[in-house]
Amino acid sequence: MSGVRASTLVPPQPTAVPHAASAEAVRVPLAEAVALGPGVWDGLLAEGEGSSPFMTWAWHRAWTTAAAQEDVAASQAVVLRSTTGELDALFPFRLHRTRFRGAPVSALGWAIGDLGCPDHLDLPASRAADLDALVAALKDVPWEIIRLGSVAERAPHMERFCAACVRQGWRVQRAPLWPCPYLDLPETWEAYLSTLSPHGRHAIRRKERKLWKEHAVVLTDYGGGRLDEGLEHLQRLHTLRWDGGGVFRDPGVERLHRAFATALAERDQLWLSTLDVDGAPAAAWYGFSLGDTVYHYQCGRDPRWERDRVGTVLQGLMIRRAIERGYRRLDFLRGEEAYKAEWTLTSRRCYEVVVFRPDWRGVVLRGLDWIAHHPLTQRLRGKRGVRM
Repeated sequence: MSGVRASTLVPPQPTAVPHAASAEAVRVPLAEAVALGPGVWDGLLAEGEGSSPFMTWAWHRAWTTAAAQEDVAASQAVVLRSTTGELDALFPFRLHRTRFRGAPVSALGWAIGDLGCPDHLDLPASRAADLDALVAALKDVPWEIIRLGSVAERAPHMERFCAACVRQGWRVQRAPLWPCPYLDLPETWEAYLSTLSPHGRHAIRRKERKLWKEHAVVLTDYGGGRLDEGLEHLQRLHTLRWDGGGVFRDPGVERLHRAFATALAERDQLWLSTLDVDGAPAAAWYGFSLGDTVYHYQCGRDPRWERDRVGTVLQGLMIRRAIERGYRRLDFLRGEEAYKAEWTLTSRRCYEVVVFRPDWRGVVLRGLDWIAHHPLTQRLRGKRGVRM
């Protein structure tokens, strides 16, 4: 992401684009696509190799309640239907002004942008979807680049989307972004502990035993009627952990997760817990489940309990819970924070997909992109601390 706040462009009116008499792609306001509901929307995600919680109906609906109103109003979706009228694909997007390699551009990106730091994105689509028809619906949108960040390492529908862009004569590039550490879960907690070093295994057991021996410790779960209470503990402890900072300082992020967590709680997918020590929350853990994966989104802890490593104890309890409930993976999402390396050394990357038109402007932007990725430019950036 460029780090520059994008300004929204006024979108064109919804337009139907028939393609090869086999499918119909219609551009509609995002609100109309969200109105299709979770069953229809999330049914498409189930056909991907790994559904991301950030591409679900619940995340998009929560985003519409949290984002700036001008961004929501400017967001659209391409709705692709087969000849029999079945929903085959959705592409939620937003046209906005931003900068690319220092140049001002009109960019077409995910509607949700990077608010809330979504990861592992892929296009919601069926395996039979005619993505050439979907891509054709974007020809008349006045973009200079298509820039889709946070794309999953394995995103089969995005690969098909890119292939359809190439058939339109557009140039497609893919660049790595951040790693997302993850932990493949064995069948038992003891089996997981056996994968750690003797020192690491002993440290986890010792910290947990010591805390339980010296204090009254309770693991409390929040959902339903206690959701607001749990979110307040999470935000307070997260802010304490970051000495007054952290992600929840952004009111948009706070609104986003309040709406998202509400939807998750209704579906029994919310993982919001505190480790209470001597009657008060000392650490908090927030995540959510989808399919066979638990996603660890955020945490917090009271610095007064730092010596007791309450955050480490709570992390171990949540990993153990995921194993005991039969989940196969715990995903730590983006970032290489040191605490993640205590639990796993494996990761997968998110990517950025950029599409250029074949006109002169596209050639110039491709040239700027080539310069930005040239090894000499990378070395100069490293020496000078310059971000491009």
